[in-house]
Amino acid sequence: MEVMEVRDLKMEYRTVKKEEGIRGSIRHLIKPRYGKKEAVKGVSFSIAQGESVAFLGANGAGKSTTIKMLTGILKPSGGEVSIMGKNPFCDRMENAKKIGVVFGQKTQLWWDIPVIETFRLLKNIYEIPDDRYEKNMREFRQILDLDAFLGQPARKLSLGQRVRADMAAALLHEPPILFLDEPTIGLDVAVKQKIYAFLRRINEEKNTTILLTSHDLNDLESLCGRLIILEQGEILFDDRMDKIFEQYPEGTTLEQIVIGLFNRRSCG
Repeated sequence: MEVMEVRDLKMEYRTVKKEEGIRGSIRHLIKPRYGKKEAVKGVSFSIAQGESVAFLGANGAGKSTTIKMLTGILKPSGGEVSIMGKNPFCDRMENAKKIGVVFGQKTQLWWDIPVIETFRLLKNIYEIPDDRYEKNMREFRQILDLDAFLGQPARKLSLGQRVRADMAAALLHEPPILFLDEPTIGLDVAVKQKIYAFLRRINEEKNTTILLTSHDLNDLESLCGRLIILEQGEILFDDRMDKIFEQYPEGTTLEQIVIGLFNRRSCG
């Protein structure tokens, strides 16, 4: 069953075209000029229920922009997106109930209240039954080691603690789809391993569909069965993870292969 359908997805941004210096600023005030930048150029793919997919690309390749369109944050300039049969931008409230989202450099925790109070607020927002909330909290507290900081406000958490709390917050309502945009950025090796082990568990036990962007390329091999590589807003590769090693046998690690692909594209 396909839970995610993307067809010819596009995103264009308006850019300012201004000459340097005071003269350029004055000309822009009198007669502003604008251009267009294509961040995503007709991307198409589908993801089945229970798949765990690595979504890779260099900075500026369009990964985060694509995820923001899939989660309903941005409205596409063109193309179609369907998340479990719904348009994520037009049906944002309904879509929010079916997805969990973690952005590594942003948080959904309330900044000045204890983490446990954020969880209780989310329980009410998502209308999570008491028994399911308690069950999920027991599991998250054990697997993600939350007890040490549940009583602290988010602003006092370390980066590793904050990401673990964000992971629990995103999954508290048991969404069938989880979007992760650089969730382990800046974390030490031990915390990364704990996060990836947790993701493998929910993927295997709850059949949660995962779409993940990360620069920790070699860590993704044990988590993701499929790889999509985006470069300059276009799909460069989309197949099973092991296929990329068959297609590019000169690379011994995923990191070597992906870096080599980007270098070839930039030189070509």
